[in-house]
Amino acid sequence: MNESVDATPRPESVSLADRLVVVTGAARGIGRAVAAAAAAFGADVALVDRSPEVEAAADGVRESGRRAVVGTFDVRDSAAVAEFADRVRHEFGRIHGLVNNAGGTFHSAFMDSSARGDAALVSENFTSVVDVTRAFVPLMDSGGSIVNVTSSEAFQAAPGFAVYSSMKAGVEQLTRTLALELAANGIRVNSIAPDGMPTPGDAELSAEVAEHSPFLPPPVPPWGSFAPPEAAAGVVVFLLGDLAGFVTGATLSVDGGLRAAGGWHRRS
Repeated sequence: MNESVDATPRPESVSLADRLVVVTGAARGIGRAVAAAAAAFGADVALVDRSPEVEAAADGVRESGRRAVVGTFDVRDSAAVAEFADRVRHEFGRIHGLVNNAGGTFHSAFMDSSARGDAALVSENFTSVVDVTRAFVPLMDSGGSIVNVTSSEAFQAAPGFAVYSSMKAGVEQLTRTLALELAANGIRVNSIAPDGMPTPGDAELSAEVAEHSPFLPPPVPPWGSFAPPEAAAGVVVFLLGDLAGFVTGATLSVDGGLRAAGGWHRRS
């Protein structure tokens, strides 16, 4: 940080006013919550998702009085990513923030998974982050911020989700490396590692794990309850904004203490 910059925290330091934030996986869950929170703090939002539900998320951004641009495509399609980045450049010029949230998984013992399934997990959870970041960094000015959404599984064993958790660990490592490589451009790179906040699809996964896996996760976070996706969105807004101006290369756990607790959990 330049010593001449006044970093005194002020109420306006939390504002994202007149900035553009790109959010992938924005149709539901954490991505949708991030898009809504960014708009509430003054940002325009470019929302990306393969689900048509992303249009409803964009309507929520517009209801906040902010502009929204929508890309309905799969982030694994590198050509579509490049085309959308070009569209954003033409419509907005520059961006301030990028939130790599898109990802997904399925439950399968490592030896039962197919090469095709593995390739899908690698592409959706790691390669897409690389492609999206490369496409949008050229649109960022100094002061830009990238936030990658990993998972608590990046830091602990995840039986039944071996390749998925390995890719999330890869994103966490990518975060640290890009924090150094992009520092000369004035771009900060951080991650959040959420857990303990049910999102669409989690109920089916939890039921499958409960029925078929010999391993079970802690029943609830040590905090004592689950949290909505908005809990993660608040941390993302912090990392996008000026209050986090000297934070880079970090991963913030947003998990109610699950990572800290290891296998310990409250008695039911």
